[in-house]
Amino acid sequence: MRPSSSLLFAAALLSLAACNTDSKPDKPEKVAVAAPPAVPTSESAKSLVAVASSDTIWNGVAVSDDNRKFVVFPHNEGNRGTRIGELQADGTVQAFPNRAWNSWGPKDPAAASKFVRANSLRFGPDGYLWVVDTGTPKSDAKPVPHGPKLLAFDIRNNQLVKSIPLDQYAKDKSFVDDLRFHGDMIYVTDAGAPGLIVLNQKTGQGRRLLDDDTTTTARRPMRAEGKRMMKPNGDDVALHADQMEVSPDGKYYYFQSAAGPMYRVETQYLDDPNITSDALAKKVTYFFNSPTTGGTAIDAAGNLYVTDANEKRILKVTPTGQSSVLVQDPRLIWADALWIDHTGNLWIPAAQINRTAGQQKGVQTVAFPVQLFKMPIGAQPFRD
Repeated sequence: MRPSSSLLFAAALLSLAACNTDSKPDKPEKVAVAAPPAVPTSESAKSLVAVASSDTIWNGVAVSDDNRKFVVFPHNEGNRGTRIGELQADGTVQAFPNRAWNSWGPKDPAAASKFVRANSLRFGPDGYLWVVDTGTPKSDAKPVPHGPKLLAFDIRNNQLVKSIPLDQYAKDKSFVDDLRFHGDMIYVTDAGAPGLIVLNQKTGQGRRLLDDDTTTTARRPMRAEGKRMMKPNGDDVALHADQMEVSPDGKYYYFQSAAGPMYRVETQYLDDPNITSDALAKKVTYFFNSPTTGGTAIDAAGNLYVTDANEKRILKVTPTGQSSVLVQDPRLIWADALWIDHTGNLWIPAAQINRTAGQQKGVQTVAFPVQLFKMPIGAQPFRD
């Protein structure tokens, strides 16, 4: 059947409209996205205090005992800007330790003395502010030479006091993610090339363990706000060895991929310079069926705090693996790396990572500004 003349005329008008261009730059097209499923608000959410907000995504916070507050901006898409900042009393952020450290660009050869792409920060037992630099210009990019590193700063004078290069341990797909301490040992997770990096500060020796092991490799899809997290090309987002904690008595090392579950192994085996990966894998045991997790923390009593990106809540997990809901609130959109300060507050950056274009098929729905919350939980911090 031939189309009517009226249909042909309408088609022509549509074609003409499609070809017409405006002299002004086009605004980004708004894409209709289904609203995330509603979650309940727990009674404990009344204790959530909004501390600060940002027009740039932050995914971690660390608070010193003299109440200086530091945040990390991951810049997953490789944008320029501050990587590590200190939150000021007026809500602004000042580049830490200075602007020069935060000025790296793709053609900059000075990767050893600048943040390429910081991903996490925390105060260590030595009192220094430690920063993990992935050394990758953006998500899924290969680390640049001298880019992957651990850096320790003395916040009394804002000076670098330690630098540990990770080039010899990083692989082409590495995404060195986070760190924890146990005595002279530093544990680093690799969320890009599945595995753990174990370093001995005293001897300077280090090595990779549990490479491509089932416990360090993401084996199930990540879910947040009721949606499966997918890259722009349709592949599942996969963050391998990611979150980790050390028990206050130093006996256990807990670790997981971002999609869970959580495992643990005794540190005596992890620290053994002679143990093989195969032998270590046999010492690892299942601990907790954690959900898709943005971040964790542990208190001095050994309770773990695990964020649940899908249900916008934070779980409290006892040393025996029993869980309860600490807080649930619609504002906790991708609660990321947590921090317990010296007065018993749990600090919670709501990063909205799952709403970025790289996590949901190229469509960004981040509702800026992102938030930083704190909540009194009556727990003492543990500085591993």
